[in-house]
Amino acid sequence: MMKLIDPFARPISYLRVSVTDRCDFRCTYCMAEHMQFLPKKELLTLEELDRLCSAFVGMGVEKLRITGGEPLVRRDIMTFFRAMARHLDSGALKELTLTTNGSQLARFAADLAAIGVRRVNVSLDTLDAEKFARITRWGRLPQVLDGIRAAQQAGLRVKINAVALKGFNEDELFGLVDWCGAEGHDLTFIEVMPMGDLGEENRLDQYWALSDLRARLAERFTLIDLAERTGGPARYVRLEETGQKIGFITPLTHNFCESCNRVRLTCTGELYMCLGQEDMADLRAPLRAHPGEDAPVEQAIRAAIARKPKGHDFDYSRQRVAGQVSRHMSHTGG
Repeated sequence: MMKLIDPFARPISYLRVSVTDRCDFRCTYCMAEHMQFLPKKELLTLEELDRLCSAFVGMGVEKLRITGGEPLVRRDIMTFFRAMARHLDSGALKELTLTTNGSQLARFAADLAAIGVRRVNVSLDTLDAEKFARITRWGRLPQVLDGIRAAQQAGLRVKINAVALKGFNEDELFGLVDWCGAEGHDLTFIEVMPMGDLGEENRLDQYWALSDLRARLAERFTLIDLAERTGGPARYVRLEETGQKIGFITPLTHNFCESCNRVRLTCTGELYMCLGQEDMADLRAPLRAHPGEDAPVEQAIRAAIARKPKGHDFDYSRQRVAGQVSRHMSHTGG
């Protein structure tokens, strides 16, 4: 079957799939505290998720990242992971992975490893239990640390994703780096993104430019830029003194779109060709209108990829957040 190529000659080989908009945390930069979740009938069933993901794999997607909300709170989610494992077994899919808050990893790590998941990304912004409870509103740090240990024991590589938040975890920069080094985790810092109305939270108050974070790191470590690109948005450095790899995802101070190879599928079947644009394609409609047919779904996917833009236009330089998108991160998937 013909591979998916966007209008700028970028092959689409990476699909991020949100399997639920629900989460057992309420992180202040991601969700409002009293979220209105989607009615169940709007969500894709696990079978529909399988059909869509399998269609993408058939068209050349080689990496599948499962996200949420929190993917592991979706009922019977291992049924879906096991279904996707058949594409690993066939060799069509090179990697099946997930991004998680870690709260359910103690339950699922061994099962995930058994079906062929090799690594997980865990979102963790602080190692201070009181601050963790405050930023996640509902989360408990010991539960997450237990989950990370369970993942390690199951043989999964763990990468820590930390959102850089001014006045919140600035003072933990070196603590996070040292902890990840001691535990053997890679670490990626992420600039906070303008996604969704968060009520009392103000993005500009939270924004900590990674150029500043990087400069602080350089005061203590020798930073060696790595040419390595995973096709994702992260730029990597190695800390010469410790050998650690540190990533920086900077959607606001560095436009990383020229090599973008990914699209995002929401839990309701909307395909977003760019995280920072509102344009999307409804794949749920053709999926449900043609239960036994693949061709209409494939046509809808190809038509969507033909609209993939060259890049996003997030911008914090003005005193309001330009390029802000209205949906919550928990809907699109982290």
